[in-house]
Amino acid sequence: MKKEIVCIVCPKGCYLKIKKNKNIKEYIVKGNKCKRGKEYGIKEITNPTRIITSTVKIENAHLRRLPVKTNRAVSKNIIFECMKVINKVSIKAPIKVGDVIIKNILDTGVDVVASRSM
Repeated sequence: MKKEIVCIVCPKGCYLKIKKNKNIKEYIVKGNKCKRGKEYGIKEITNPTRIITSTVKIENAHLRRLPVKTNRAVSKNIIFECMKVINKVSIKAPIKVGDVIIKNILDTGVDVVASRSM
């Protein structure tokens, strides 16, 4: 298996080529200009993850939606399931930035937190 991606770890945007070495069951990453790029490339092949950013309904506030985000990255294959949970949430003000809105979403150990005070 061979994959080509652009690294997003730092502003350099290295063009990575990732290949699995069948003999020793290890990944070979070429094109990275730093150690973090190699780690990113392997992770992107084995278990890609993302931070989710979204909004939830909020009552008694000057806006109708509160921006939220996950406090850690979640596996890409469960993002849509997480969004279904997030979209059902409605909270009441006041909320402070960093307050946990959804604890341990989908038993991942990841919390959804407020990105702004309202």
